Amino acid sequence: MAIINQTQAAYYADGNSANFGDYQFVSLTNIIKAFQVVYVGEGKIIDKASRTDIAFHAQRALAEMSFDTFKSVKSVEITVPANLTVTIPQDYVNYVKICYSDNQGIQRTLYPTRHTSNPTNPTQTGTIGNENFIDANADGNIDLESESDTWAAFKASDPSENDNYDYDYDDDIFDSNIGQRYGLNPEFAQVNGSYYIDENKGFIHFSSNMSGETVIIEYISDGLGTEEEMKVHKFAEEAMYKQIAYAILSNRANTPINTVLRFKKEARATKRNAKIRLSNIKLNEIIQIFRGKSKHIKH
Repeated sequence: MAIINQTQAAYYADGNSANFGDYQFVSLTNIIKAFQVVYVGEGKIIDKASRTDIAFHAQRALAEMSFDTFKSVKSVEITVPANLTVTIPQDYVNYVKICYSDNQGIQRTLYPTRHTSNPTNPTQTGTIGNENFIDANADGNIDLESESDTWAAFKASDPSENDNYDYDYDDDIFDSNIGQRYGLNPEFAQVNGSYYIDENKGFIHFSSNMSGETVIIEYISDGLGTEEEMKVHKFAEEAMYKQIAYAILSNRANTPINTVLRFKKEARATKRNAKIRLSNIKLNEIIQIFRGKSKHIKH
């Protein structure tokens, strides 16, 4: 029985763009069903396994492979408001990069700053040594200010990246541009701006020159946010089966160690193959890049 049950005319005429290109993926539900049929049963490598166990290990395998194998990078475009604070995306796990889009649509990379934060700021009305130095409400909990003094000072100041004199210590302010200034801190050697991420409170804080700018947040998710996301590229389908089998066998009592080691090796090998396939290396593109290898590089 063929997999495609829709004519080409119907596919291209379908107004639902969510279905476009879906042939390259296999849903996690189908992965679980196929695993039950092929790997579980009498005379098979796994004699018995509940669907709940298979589904758990399938979701764990999908999440782990999303971090370093699948193309799980997402992006969202947001205009930075006047308060210079943007909420972390709902399915955010970690960031890849944050940049802003200039007037020509070119992405300019922003760099994180390591020298500031937004610490918790308890309300203080008394003086040091008094009982009421830090206020508490009727419930006994400490009252907190809406923002810290550190964050208020950071967003009110001009970012150091915009001040050329911050990295100039002699009479010629152009030395840094012609390579005669050594010891320059690279994270400040740009004028794009900076940010820091407050994971505990769920916000991204930007420097003052980012107000009103369009920023692009590229981040990693785990692929488990919605039902539509829970799918596997066909290049990594076999790797998913081996990961699930290894997870079930390694957590089962009385499984021969040779069997566990065999599936551990197969899971590692198929995952490596999936990475190579999904790297999408094209020889013609590499050749085109190397055609410019003889260009003079300034250093």
